[in-house]
Parts: sequence; structure tokens; C-alpha cells
Amino acid sequence: MILIVVKFPVRAEKAEQWPAIVKEFTEATRAEPGNKWFEWSRSLEDPHEFVLVEAFDDDAAGPHVESEHFRRAISAEGEMRRALTATPKIISRQVEGEGWDEMGEMKIG
Repeated sequence: MILIVVKFPVRAEKAEQWPAIVKEFTEATRAEPGNKWFEWSRSLEDPHEFVLVEAFDDDAAGPHVESEHFRRAISAEGEMRRALTATPKIISRQVEGEGWDEMGEMKIG
């Protein structure tokens, strides 16, 4: 699977609106064939940074970045792009596995 982590530096005045700004993009991506997950979190250290953790089947990441909703989200006219203070930072890797595994070092129950 393809595992992707992206850090989005959001303008202070847009931080509280960020979930609404990315709602349509998030819903459309989650509905894509081959999307395993697409989950947003907010940094504990920087309240203006949002972290996206996403995963796709090996052959599904390409169609994602070619999709209309992706192009719309990253366009210069898009609200998502205008809400950022800098270019997002990304890690994208192909990894073994099909999903989340339990953390062996911290079994509960």
C-alpha cells in the first residue's frame, strides 16, 4: 500500500475553519476506489498545523492525484490553497501491509 503523511501549515485566521475547508475534498477522497483511509489530526505543538495520514492501494494513488476533486483542492483559486502559509511537507512511501496493525509493545486487555 502507499502510505502518505502530509503536514499543512494553516493561516492562524483559517485554523478553526480548516475542517470545513477540506470537508468536500476529504469526503470525495474517502469515496475513491482504493482509498484505505484519509484522516486529519491537529498538531499538539502547533495549533495552526494539520496532519493528514492517508493510505491507498498500490495502484490507487495515481488516480487520486489525477481526480477532479484533487485538482480543484490544490488549484490557485481553491480555498484550501489560500488558507496555507507555506507549501505542505509530505512523506509518501510504499509499505508492506493492508492496514493498521496492533501495537505489540502496548497490548491492552
